Amino acid sequence: MGLKSNEKNRTTIPRPGSTAVHPGQRSNREHSGRNAIIAMEYRSGCLVCGNELYYSVVPTRETCFYCGATAETNMRCAKGHFICDFCHNGSANDLIERFCCSTDSTAPLSLALTLMGSPLVKMHGPEHHFLVPAVLLACFYNQTAAGGDLATEKIHQARGRSDDVKGGFCGFCGACGAGIGTGIFISLITEATPLSDRERRLSNMLTAESLRVIAEKGGARCCKRESFWAIMTAVQFVRREFGIDLPEEPLPVCSFSALNKECLAERCAFFDGQGTAA
Repeated sequence: MGLKSNEKNRTTIPRPGSTAVHPGQRSNREHSGRNAIIAMEYRSGCLVCGNELYYSVVPTRETCFYCGATAETNMRCAKGHFICDFCHNGSANDLIERFCCSTDSTAPLSLALTLMGSPLVKMHGPEHHFLVPAVLLACFYNQTAAGGDLATEKIHQARGRSDDVKGGFCGFCGACGAGIGTGIFISLITEATPLSDRERRLSNMLTAESLRVIAEKGGARCCKRESFWAIMTAVQFVRREFGIDLPEEPLPVCSFSALNKECLAERCAFFDGQGTAA
């Protein structure tokens, strides 16, 4: 069942909640996801950290860094990272779905940072339109103790819906796909349809709020920046409308600027000060 509204006109969920937290503030410029972000540039060695890969004669059973699956392997990096063949060879959306369906995290920004660190997730691209609702769904259902098959099904549905949000929507259609992704998220947790009343309103309301925040920040498209703002807007919306508190997270420190010719640099709240692409 979807989320229902009570007599106070506030949508609630009949599952355990969590203790209240306040919106995230930048508390540490060296965000824990920074190393994962830098890994996007690695094309050899470990795809997580860039370190040298080591090969052993006797295979060992290792756990995939992204999806949590275990497999026998003769290869891992100096820091112990292992990536299974599925996550290594699949598409960006394959990786996002597999990772979000297996995680027990309740921190959507951290999940987004880890996924963005994979070479499968490009600097810009429509995979971000799925990444945003996927990390929000995973964390929401983990936080409300309603994960498992329900979260897996919702994430799979989000992938299908986001496929309709093509690359370039932000400029050609006037609606950033990351912002639309927050509406997909709310639509799925409330089970909204075109005939719904409050559920449909909430879905459109969050999309509108996300798009407004993204638009007010200005600049040419940046799928990383837009995804961060969309996720943060959704976290605040869920707290206000559903009373569900996802963990407080520091503002992301983005080190993608060297890959982005249109980076806003110091005008961006997430800029790491390391310079932009020529």
